[in-house]
Amino acid sequence: MTREPTPISPEPWRPDQARQQRADHTLDDLLTLPDGAPRVELVDGVVQAPPLPTLGHQDLSSLLYLWLRSHAPIGLRAAQAIGIAFSRNTVRRPDVLLYQASVPSNRYLLRPVDVVLAAEIVSPGTRRIDRFAKPGEYAAAGIPYYWRIEQDPVHVYAYRIGDRVGPGGEQQYELVADGADVIELAEPFDIKLPIAEITP
Repeated sequence: MTREPTPISPEPWRPDQARQQRADHTLDDLLTLPDGAPRVELVDGVVQAPPLPTLGHQDLSSLLYLWLRSHAPIGLRAAQAIGIAFSRNTVRRPDVLLYQASVPSNRYLLRPVDVVLAAEIVSPGTRRIDRFAKPGEYAAAGIPYYWRIEQDPVHVYAYRIGDRVGPGGEQQYELVADGADVIELAEPFDIKLPIAEITP
């Protein structure tokens, strides 16, 4: 009797190192990733895999998505982890976003003009990116609203595009509200969000 060979598990997907060094990946590469590839972002031609989210992060993200989905007016829809293509070599994936309902449902990526609100949930491995890099990129691309959500305890910071411009003439966000109990906003729609409703 012969033994069946032990199946060898495939190596986990990794971006091509030579292309990483040349920073020449494009959004076409993201659209053709193999099934086993992790969720990645593309920043100036370099593929980046964000740290794995915790259960608490995912619970908060899901609760926020569900709250926005059930409260957003007709004309706006909520989504989780959908990419925004800023250019052929930069794609970011906010944890939760609101987008124009007129966008066809078969799209893999959104354009900045499609997005009304981008929300990021800050984790230990993403603090610098979620507090500085992503809001700068979202504002420069003209996404009107940005929410940063801190954990332990949950605290929401709501921003909108302001009148200030950066050194390169790019738009910047200004803080309009924050809270650990409730957030009340008139934009992008009439919002009264009890923080307890998105707290895992």
